[in-house]
Amino acid sequence: MGRLFGTDGIRGVAGEPPLDAATVFAVGRALGESLREQGASGKVLLGEDTRESSPQITRYLAGGLRAAGVEAVAAGVLPTPAIARLTRARSFAAGAMVSASHNPYRDNGIKLIGATGMKLPDETEAQLEERIRALVAGRLNPQPVAPPVDMSLAGDYLEALRQATPANLWEDFQGLHLVVDCANGAACRVAPKLFRSLGCGVTAIHASPDGKNINQNCGALHPETLAAKVTQVRAPLGVAFDGDADRAIFVAGSGRIVNGDGVLLACARWMKEKKLLKGGCVVGTVMANLGLELALKRDGMLLSRTAVGDRYVLEEMLTRRANLGGEQSGHIIFLDDSPAGDGLLTALKVLTILVERDTTLDALVADLKIFPQTLKNIRVREKRPLEELPGVEQAIREATAALGEHGRVLVRYSGTEPLLRVMVEAETEADVRRWTDHISRAVEAALGN
Repeated sequence: MGRLFGTDGIRGVAGEPPLDAATVFAVGRALGESLREQGASGKVLLGEDTRESSPQITRYLAGGLRAAGVEAVAAGVLPTPAIARLTRARSFAAGAMVSASHNPYRDNGIKLIGATGMKLPDETEAQLEERIRALVAGRLNPQPVAPPVDMSLAGDYLEALRQATPANLWEDFQGLHLVVDCANGAACRVAPKLFRSLGCGVTAIHASPDGKNINQNCGALHPETLAAKVTQVRAPLGVAFDGDADRAIFVAGSGRIVNGDGVLLACARWMKEKKLLKGGCVVGTVMANLGLELALKRDGMLLSRTAVGDRYVLEEMLTRRANLGGEQSGHIIFLDDSPAGDGLLTALKVLTILVERDTTLDALVADLKIFPQTLKNIRVREKRPLEELPGVEQAIREATAALGEHGRVLVRYSGTEPLLRVMVEAETEADVRRWTDHISRAVEAALGN
């Protein structure tokens, strides 16, 4: 068994380690034992997405928890951010979401959530991993348990989202037509219901999960299908979620796809105008487009970059006391509302800006120049520090100097594979190709197989 916890919980192929019955049972038992040792009281909230493997994983988690003397309550199919919000609001001892987010249906995963509604710290996950390994090494007899389902939880989540939207704007939502791509995932039941409850007309697509079609040519990973529908029905806006609905990608009335960079720019400007933006900055990742950084700079705002992953975005937000951050993928955190990225909340924020300003998404991002960007993965025989590779360092310096303020270079090793990733961003495709090739040749000469 390799490393269990990655940047977003435990992931793997359903039914195979670490998502076999014994390991999942051990995860539940380890979490339960840890909670009891900490003196935590209360139950653990379990949620799941629409994969055919999710109910079984939920039952083995609940079985492991019961073996440790902790009971579970199921929320059924709900978005990951719903489980995070409800864990905190309902004072659960912890939460767990069974989902592999944007991955294909054969994959699944377990995201553990603390009582505060935030993902567990790295050190806590490391302690749990050690305990899980010890349990799996012993002779476990995993017994699944069907936890009771609390049907009121979905309603609580939807009402919390409604209350995050200014009531004086609800009339302005009346008759606004949205196309909502539910990715055949966790948003299927709640997203259309939420927007209709605010008076919006909703065309819901990919909202018929069959256990195998989650994320399949739809949702946030394939916004081109949403764009086609928006233009077909002449809707002013479309929104696509991923499998567990913590991401939202938008389509403007023109058919333009607007990712997380565009959302961060629109929301940052609106929040600054209303004196709601905290920390004097927006937190993004190293992959945020240079166009976003320059647009924010023109408006007197800073883009603070961090490693890829929402947990690192949140850590930086807490450090800087910022309240807006996110990723290109559409995972946006509005910290005043929730510590978890929430696709439905993001959609409500965008809608609020549109109706309050009586404008369109096209207009909000009209001046956002997206710089061409490429990411090349180079297989390497070893991961030597870059400072020990003078040829590579020289190539990076040359590219950085040539691009100046009109481009960006990022070279880093993959955390899980024998790959070196070369990312180059520039004003023209020609510059992107030129400097990507220049750095890649230096890397291959130093480290290539």
